[in-house]
Formats: sequence, C-alpha cells, structure tokens
Amino acid sequence: MKDILRGYLQTARDVVVWKANDLSEYDARRPLVPSGTSLLGIVKHLTFVELGYFGPVFGRPMGQPNLWFEDETEDNADLYVRADEAREVIIGNYRKACATSNATIETLDLDAAGCVPWWGDQPVTLHQVLVHVIAETFRHAGHADLVRELVDGSIGYAENDSNVPEHDGEWWRAYRDRVEREASQAVR
Repeated sequence: MKDILRGYLQTARDVVVWKANDLSEYDARRPLVPSGTSLLGIVKHLTFVELGYFGPVFGRPMGQPNLWFEDETEDNADLYVRADEAREVIIGNYRKACATSNATIETLDLDAAGCVPWWGDQPVTLHQVLVHVIAETFRHAGHADLVRELVDGSIGYAENDSNVPEHDGEWWRAYRDRVEREASQAVR
C-alpha cells in the first residue's frame, strides 16, 4: 500500500517539475491568472507542503527552512518567486524536500501518529498525510497543466506520455471552437 501511495505522489511531483522546465525564465515565472499563480511559484509552494507535512507533523527534521513557519513571512510568500531566486535552486530545493519526505515515508509505518498544528492540533496518521499531500500535489499539477498550456500550448500528463489525443493545432482549434459553440447555444 505504501509503495502505491508513494508512486502516486512521485507521479504528481514529476508532473509539476516537468511543467516548469524547458521554458524561458519569464515564462516559468509569469502569472497568467488573476491569483498570480506561476509555474515556479507552484514548485516553491509544494516544497513547503512537503517540508511541513512530512517534517514537524511527525517530529522529523527536514534539513531546510520552511517559509510557513517564519514569523515575518508575507502572505503568499511560498508562492511568490523573486527575481533573484534561480529556477535551479527552486527545483533543487523541491527535490531535496521530496527526498527528505521520502525518508519519512520509508521510515514510518502508515499508521504512525502525527499532529498537524495548523489543523488545530488534529491527530493524523502517515496514511492520512500521504493521501492529503497526494491530493494537494495533484491539485497543483492541474494548475500547472493549465498555466503551461497558456504559456506554450503544452498539454498532457508527462513529457513522453500526453494522455490526450494526438492532434495538430488545427484540430485543437476546431475542437475548442466546437466547445465554444455548444456553450454559447446553451445560454440562448
């Protein structure tokens, strides 16, 4: 069971990193939705998700700082990428956080007890936290998928496995136009 859960988590992690790669610095950082979401911002946020849920929740050190626990952090600091933050460092910190999280997952049993302070000190198990972080990571992988599509049209599940029909740009434009026509007709 643990291997299955860890596999799903790793798949979501890989999607997020893939979506932030092979773009210009500007495209990896720019906000394309009103909330200011950017691809590198998602990676940075998920770093602190990993550090938070697989570290202090189970009394384990994570080996790097977590903005969630700094006293003078501004709102959304974990989603905001400054110009002086290198993409390689952001992605590298995420990979380090994931490796450290993997050590927690490997070391503890699924029924290992923890406590989530920001949930009102709610007692949890590693199993519950794994499911929560899988859901959180896939949620943000979906955001990353949409943001990446807005940047350069790339869609799909993975770089070498798109999981969407293979069609050219003309087919996709026609499909989108068809969806738009149906939406417009539904409100008449």
